[in-house]
Amino acid sequence: MNTWQDKAINTILVWAASTSILIVLLIFFFLGKEAFPFIWDPGFGHLFHTKWIPVSFKEEIFGIVPLITGSLLVTGLAVVIMVPFGVLGAIYIAELGTLRERNFLKPFIEILAGIPSVVIGFFGLIVLSPIIKEIFNLNTGLTGLTGAILLAFMAIPTVITVSEDAIQSVPRAYREASLALGASKLQTIFRVIVPAALPGIIAAIMLGTGRVIGETMAVLMVTGNAAKLSINPFDSVRTMTATIAAEMGEVAFGSHHYQALFWVGIFLLIMTFGLNVVAQKFLKKYQMR
Repeated sequence: MNTWQDKAINTILVWAASTSILIVLLIFFFLGKEAFPFIWDPGFGHLFHTKWIPVSFKEEIFGIVPLITGSLLVTGLAVVIMVPFGVLGAIYIAELGTLRERNFLKPFIEILAGIPSVVIGFFGLIVLSPIIKEIFNLNTGLTGLTGAILLAFMAIPTVITVSEDAIQSVPRAYREASLALGASKLQTIFRVIVPAALPGIIAAIMLGTGRVIGETMAVLMVTGNAAKLSINPFDSVRTMTATIAAEMGEVAFGSHHYQALFWVGIFLLIMTFGLNVVAQKFLKKYQMR
């Protein structure tokens, strides 16, 4: 029979677990409160214009489509770079590397994960951007590709750390059974261990992708901040996070520009929420196998 202490602890735990839901609801409420007046004046349809010109003497245009495409372009390229390097790096550290190599690599990976984004952005601006410009013979090295490389560089430590933990958690019996049946070391890794650790690896990729989507300073410094509709990785682009960071501090409170920036935040939140839903579906799918 439950005592009053058990009920009290259970109530505290329920309230603690509900806090995250309350915070998300409050964020949606706050964003909606500031953004919704834009629906009536100048109108919700203005958000889907292909140009973002919030300050103009002729006509202010608040189309967030180029900001969305810029974010998707940079994020997509970063994920393409991040996944193979992160997952293969985790496999090497967990299964193929010697103890000395693990002890050497893991501290550097943890240090890399702790470097401030503004420092990485400065490195990209001074070192990586000129290299991109020289290699591809561009007018400027401040491109979507430069931002994607930096974001992948920032997210890879997270993917490696979480993926390695997932691989290490696979029971040793799986490895021994596979090797006893005549499988090679690589066959055991890619046909037994990786499939068994796949839910954790997917979670690592989603965590890395979440950091890529939400990063601000690095992309603000190296993508060129050109709010134009483009899917060319060698063009300068502007992301949603960079737009909010660059303009929110100087915008007039309650203006159409101010409200449009909150709509940018809402769309960014929806994208992040959708990513989490997809990740949960993938995890449930592979956990049921």
